[in-house]
Amino acid sequence: MKNSLLVFGTKNFNNSLNEIKEHLDFSLIFFKGDTFFPNITTTVSALLVDEDVCSDPTNVMQINKVNNKPILLITNYKKKKRCNYTDKIFFPLILPEFNSKVINLITSKKFNQNSSIKIKEYIIDKNLKQIKMKNLFVNITEKEIQLIELLFCAKKPITKNTLLKNVWKYSENADTHTIETHIYRLRKKILAKFNDEKFIINSKAGYSI
Repeated sequence: MKNSLLVFGTKNFNNSLNEIKEHLDFSLIFFKGDTFFPNITTTVSALLVDEDVCSDPTNVMQINKVNNKPILLITNYKKKKRCNYTDKIFFPLILPEFNSKVINLITSKKFNQNSSIKIKEYIIDKNLKQIKMKNLFVNITEKEIQLIELLFCAKKPITKNTLLKNVWKYSENADTHTIETHIYRLRKKILAKFNDEKFIINSKAGYSI
């Protein structure tokens, strides 16, 4: 089932999204001034907000009342933060990046809502920061949890550049040794404790779990 996003934007913004909606990996619901705004948000996975609507304090109040939903703010330029967005992306939109960012944001939120999650035969305990299997466990760092989360939520291998952008917030041109070092250490922990050499798989397409 496709994720759905509630779009909170200007007329021109909504028209622009309508032109590309067939190429998106999620469906769109356009907010049209309903008085039941909080009720609408319960049926969607996230909000997509045009920064231009944030010039109206009433709109900002409505957006800021939304709880437990990630909010992706789309903007043409950097402004003072007026609404409580989770992440932002800039125009002009690059479709693959747009699709990837929205899906990653939604899956990350779903992942974070659970204190533990089952991956293969393991349990990732986010509160204790441990990977567990039966009576064994190994401690992991916050970055390692984020790394595991992104690899687990993806449906295909992820490149080093994508991991750098989403976990470390680096540019695409940053040194990728950061990824190699963290994955090497994580693999080493899991191999030593669980004798598992295939928790994280490396291929020409990237890394996967």
